[in-house]
Amino acid sequence: MSNPSCPACTLEDVLSHSDHWECSTCGHEWPKDEAPEAARVVKDAHGNVLADGDTVALIKDLKLGSGSQVLKSGSKAKGIRLVDGDHEIDCKIEGMAIALKACFVKKV
Repeated sequence: MSNPSCPACTLEDVLSHSDHWECSTCGHEWPKDEAPEAARVVKDAHGNVLADGDTVALIKDLKLGSGSQVLKSGSKAKGIRLVDGDHEIDCKIEGMAIALKACFVKKV
């Protein structure tokens, strides 16, 4: 079995101890029985995998907050950024910073 890469700094200079791993570069330690986290996959409304920098379009009109402002279906966001949380996408639409759920967009 080869040594895993460090979860903190992603370098592969890792020391093996009897019950844990230790990164010799950054000093991070973690138990050997801890499984590495799987990479998060974010999919749009049609099942296409999204990545940072993609361009997406809204698939339905979205009302913003309690006001009367609405983002129209088909509005595009270029250069999206994927984040953790309930709203997976940070982007700008029509000059406004918006957080969106991936189920309301399609990849362009």
